[in-house]
Amino acid sequence: MAQTKFDKQVEKDAESLVLGIGRVLAGRDLDGVRRTDATFWRSGTRVLPKVEGKVRRRSYKPGWRRLSFRLALGAGVAETGYLSTRDLDATRETVQELWENRDQALAALEPGGIGAASVLTVGTAAYMVLTRERRELMREWVGPLHEALHQPLGLAEQTDPRRYLHIPKNFTDDDAEIRIDLPTRLGFSRDVVADLITQKLALQGVTFSWHPEGRKPYVLVKKTRKPPAKAVFKDPKTRELVAKAKESAPIIGFGAGGRIISVDLDAESPHILVNASTGGGKSVTLRCIACQMLHHGSHVIVLDTKRISHPWARGVPNVTYCADIADIHDQLIALGMEGRRRTRIADELGIGADPKAIGPRLLILLEEINATMKQLARYWEKIREPGDPKVSPAVDALNEILYMGRQLRMHVLLVAQSATARALGGPEVREQFSTRILARYSVNAWRMLAPEVHPVPKSTKHPGRAQVVIGGSASETQVLFFTDAEAREWASTGAAATELQPAGLPAQPGPAVLHKPAPPADSLDTPWSDPALPPAAPDPAPAAGVDVLADAENTKPPAADPSTPAATSPANPAPVDDDQAVGLREAHQNHLPDITVAALRYARANDSTFPKPVDKRGTELLYRVGDLKRWARNRPRAATGTTDLD
Repeated sequence: MAQTKFDKQVEKDAESLVLGIGRVLAGRDLDGVRRTDATFWRSGTRVLPKVEGKVRRRSYKPGWRRLSFRLALGAGVAETGYLSTRDLDATRETVQELWENRDQALAALEPGGIGAASVLTVGTAAYMVLTRERRELMREWVGPLHEALHQPLGLAEQTDPRRYLHIPKNFTDDDAEIRIDLPTRLGFSRDVVADLITQKLALQGVTFSWHPEGRKPYVLVKKTRKPPAKAVFKDPKTRELVAKAKESAPIIGFGAGGRIISVDLDAESPHILVNASTGGGKSVTLRCIACQMLHHGSHVIVLDTKRISHPWARGVPNVTYCADIADIHDQLIALGMEGRRRTRIADELGIGADPKAIGPRLLILLEEINATMKQLARYWEKIREPGDPKVSPAVDALNEILYMGRQLRMHVLLVAQSATARALGGPEVREQFSTRILARYSVNAWRMLAPEVHPVPKSTKHPGRAQVVIGGSASETQVLFFTDAEAREWASTGAAATELQPAGLPAQPGPAVLHKPAPPADSLDTPWSDPALPPAAPDPAPAAGVDVLADAENTKPPAADPSTPAATSPANPAPVDDDQAVGLREAHQNHLPDITVAALRYARANDSTFPKPVDKRGTELLYRVGDLKRWARNRPRAATGTTDLD
């Protein structure tokens, strides 16, 4: 018997009723569309694929909670219907009575209405104030992060970000923890997700802890502990740590949790590159490292075209300070000669020899490499003669030192505002610096100098804060701060005050002034000497603070004969001989006309780098002309605003 149209409609309605009752009891949406991955017992975290339109918050709730709400709502409606039928007559009588006495009723309800409106207004304002930070967090951080992450994670755009992005309001604090729930299908790139999280939340110095196992994979993002706000040498605990540090591993600063950050020049990296913009603390970093090594007996050569970068180092024992480009040129050539000499000695000593037998440790502080390299090239063009190589021998000597191994105990501490390959002489030269200290850097500078560290940590303007890159990892570091007085005091004590020459080595006279490329190393018999000149005898009693690396400062020339009028008479000026001894007035008249006698006398009394007297003529002290000229070239003076060598 065929079904009638009425029978079909009844059957369809009965089926819909059964399905509706089933959906109600299962806690599902009444329209039958499953929008999230929520089950009867578990809350949902994401929207299912191909779901269109807005997904309401109730779709994320577990089925049992939705069933409980529906049962409670149904019971309330039923109870309300029962009470309404029983009290309908009483309600009608009450309304009629209020209408008849409406003026009195309105007068009685007016205060209550005002109070209710006030409570509603205050409650709304309190709610807005209490939830303001949360709403700002959703608008400024959580929402944009969801827009960036939902595609890489394979989530629907309608997914409620609060369901899988668990970001606390204080997520920028050091102890904050961010949790992000991941899809069970791990078909995403961890690097891409990590980059998006750090960029959209403006995080730096964070670690990612991935937990892909189980049915609830997630990733935890935690900020690494910050270095101390400041690190000063005057702290007794810090001073004790510095005193315990090895000569080859000076303390650079302190990292997260007070961890000591240092680099072993013998075992890890023989050379260090410091790259920072103006005000980034380049001189502070160099001062920190140099004064510690001086304390242990190292020799420091400061090559400073700015002339005033390290005033604390002038006059300190074992320090050679070169500020004039001609002296920097000559000193680099002499250092190249010394490197070749040490190479020959290391080869003769063989394996297992005491490294100290090669010579004292040399630390070369090369300031502002960008400007220094240009000035060296221009200086060489000015003095170069036909047949000389086009490349400055000083630049070649620097490259030789950089390529020499740590066994020679020669270390370069190079400073640059932009350590490009062109400024350093090629990318292969830059690769010699396996330890790099970066402060106030740009993203381009980081990618150029530390491309192996990714993502790029955000630069900070915190005073003394830098990133120390060693072995492919970066450590945020608070650089140890020495005042000028502390650095000078620490550098002048310890081994620096008692060990001017290493044991077992003869006294080393200073190098003669060089304006031409150095001869081959095979012709060198005495360290720091010019084979074209007769060997100079060292002073049997050198004064305190004499530098074995200064040109002929340890050599005592013969005293001038007072009876010779040519040496003392202004009418007969002395010949241009840097080895002659003259008084200050004679030096002003014949050799240093730009410096007055009063200025020379003031410098003798107040400048620790002023040359030592080599003889006396009656009561007048005599000084070597070469020493006075060298002091005049390298003395601190105001910048002229130009680097023109003419």
